[in-house]
Amino acid sequence: MTLKKELLDVLACPVCKGGVEPVDAQKGLKCSACKVVYPVRNDIPIMLPDQSVPEEEWTGKA
Repeated sequence: MTLKKELLDVLACPVCKGGVEPVDAQKGLKCSACKVVYPVRNDIPIMLPDQSVPEEEWTGKA
């Protein structure tokens, strides 16, 4: 299952309030402004600042 467009349209980074975009076949949601990725587990976005992964570390995982 993939995240619905309606959900992606309303989700925002909890730190900067900017938009997020899916990465790695929707396994994460990237905030370009903060340069972090929030994981998606069991089709649930984990939008907690302490669960975010720096973008450069995320790309190393993929």
